[in-house]
Formats: sequence, C-alpha cells, structure tokens
Amino acid sequence: MPERGKGKAELWPLLILPKRPFTRRHSSLQFVYDQLAIRGKRGRMNRRDAEPEVSVIIPTLREAPLLVPLIDMLARQRDVALEVILSDGCSRDGSIELAQRAADAVAAPVIIVTGEPGRGGQLNRGAAEGRGEFLLFMHADSCLPDPRSLRLSLDHLRMTAVDRGGPVAGKFRLCFVRSGADHPFGYYYHESKTRLLRRECTHGDQGLLVPRPLFSRLGPFDESCSMLAETRMADAILDEGRLCLLPSEIHTSARRFEAEGLPERQTLNAIIMNFAALDWQLFFREIPSLYPRQDQASPLLLRQLLRRIGALIGTLPLRERLSLWYRTGGYVRSNAWQLAFACDSLRNFRRGMPPGAGETPFLSIYDRHIEALTNNKGASLLTSLLVRCWFFLKASR
Repeated sequence: MPERGKGKAELWPLLILPKRPFTRRHSSLQFVYDQLAIRGKRGRMNRRDAEPEVSVIIPTLREAPLLVPLIDMLARQRDVALEVILSDGCSRDGSIELAQRAADAVAAPVIIVTGEPGRGGQLNRGAAEGRGEFLLFMHADSCLPDPRSLRLSLDHLRMTAVDRGGPVAGKFRLCFVRSGADHPFGYYYHESKTRLLRRECTHGDQGLLVPRPLFSRLGPFDESCSMLAETRMADAILDEGRLCLLPSEIHTSARRFEAEGLPERQTLNAIIMNFAALDWQLFFREIPSLYPRQDQASPLLLRQLLRRIGALIGTLPLRERLSLWYRTGGYVRSNAWQLAFACDSLRNFRRGMPPGAGETPFLSIYDRHIEALTNNKGASLLTSLLVRCWFFLKASR
C-alpha cells in the first residue's frame, strides 16, 4: 500500500484478533508471552464499549513481529478498561497491514496513528489521541507479566495522590528478559538503578504511567532529543515531587544491549546524557547514528565513536574546548553517587537479593558527607582531567 503519514497524522481504529503470540528473534520474551496466554484465558473483561480508564501509548518503528503478542498481552489485563494506541513512525515492514489483517474482536480498542519517526513526536501524537484518565507510555518489546499489573498500579497511584495532595505518576520495576547469561551484574545494577527516585534514573523501557492532568501541565514530550524523551518527562515530574515507584514489574527485552554490547551501550548512553545536559547540539547533529533502529542494531565500535567525538571537539575554539571538558567534569562529578550505589548493588547482588532490595549504606554515606565535600570547582576540574585521560586512553587503544 502507498506510504502514509507524511507530514500529517492518520488514524485507523482497529479491533485486533488475539492469536498465539509469536516472534522469531527473542525466544525468552516469547516464553513470557506464552505463560501470559495460559494464565489469562480466564477472567478477561469485554471492555470494547467501556470508556477507557487508561490509554496505552506505544511508539513503533518496524516492530511487526511484536505487535500481535503485545496487543494480546494488553487485552489480558484484568479489571481495567483500556485502549491501545500504536503511534507508528511510517514503518515499511507491514506493521499497519498486519494490524488491519488481524482486525477482529479483542477486549480493548486499538488505534493506529502514523507520522514522522522520532520517539518524542510519536509519543505526543499518541497522547493527543488518548481518551483515558491515565496515559501509559511503554515500548513494543515490553510486557506486563501480571494480568492485574495495570489495576494494581492505578490503585497505587490513586492512593499515593491522596497522600501527596495531588496527581502522581509512576514507573514500573524494570526486569530485563535476556537470551544469554552475559554480564549478570551489569543488568542487575541497571535494574536496581531504575528503581531509584533520582534524576536520569527513569527510562522508556520501564514504562511511565501518568495522569492526564499532570501530563497536560508538564507535557508535551521533548522532541529535540527523542532518545531521552521519557527521561526528561520523568525528571520534570520528579522535580515536582510527583513520581513514585509502582508495585508491578515490567519485563523488557534486552535485545539492544545484546546486539550492541551492554558495556558499550551503557558507556555511550552516559556520553549522550552528558552532552544532552550540556546542550551540545553539534554532537547530536554531526553524529546522528547514536541510537539506530532496533533492526539495525549491531556491535558498537566504541573506539571509533570516541575518535569521532574527539575530532569534533578538536574543531572547537580553545576556549570552548576547555569549557566543554570542564562542564563535563562537573556533570560526571554530580553523578559520582553511582559509584557508591554500584558498591551497594554489588553487595546485594552477591547476597542474592532482588534488584532494588537491600540496604544502601555506601550511597547514604555519599549523600550525607561526600557530595557536600566534592561539590566545588576544584573537584569538577579534577574530574574533568580524569575524564579526559580516560577518553583519550579508550580512544587510542
């Protein structure tokens, strides 16, 4: 069919026929879907005519193999009226056609919105079409394993809103679904960190459940750096004291980390966060392949990327180069708490505790004493020198 959605959003209200979930590329996530199919056959609600309590908004780009099991999983959520909004970025893998062929009776309505690719814009278009009292933003490769996840989460937000005297948003407890056993502590640390209520600790792969009035006040999503759209929205909510951790888990595929390499992707993510915080737009303009589509993900060549960044920094006037390195040192210093948290996480990991469980004495010591001692220009300058040494050593290996 001809390409749609160039410059203008288009809608197709669909009802999706639940089929046996399938995917060829991620058998471990498939296992979760299969278990859901078994557990969810009883107690499904017919919510086709109900006013949705929650609109589930999912940005998609060439995710056809995941769409049917994803929608079927959401339709098995119990005791909640929902609608599913797929905000597609002009996929050419048959995503829309697949949904149209599958159109039939499922428990929740499905709406497809199309437009230009870019996560921030896709999320905003989906939110504009949602009718629910709450908006859930989640990824296509995520899964809510408990059929009552949404019901429990919505009830938790309502009770927390009463305690805090206003609307509250929530994020799920992230668990990665992996096909291998590499880097077990790396994943454990990332899962633990996303449970913290700190800035830059909330990401799109753990879902974000937001009351509509709160989104209307703090939205829309930032479209200037789409890969950080959910993080920036969550930080804006957190700054107002309106973010909480939900009681339910969300299972998300680790396919990008497995394709690109966990240490390499995490290092690149840290670099992206740094330059986004410094608002260095030249970096994002000149190196556009920082977050490729999932179907294009491949092992990251970190050394080559660092060399490109070094060359880009070298084009700046001397004063701007020095300022960039100094501000980078300040940003890294402000995130040194992660070293203390890593020590706590390793301690809890060795004790066999679930992610996010266990005490954090090293982090407490850092927050109470070390942060105040290092929050100065001298510490930022020293950190900038250390970061610069690390950068050139990694780039030259």
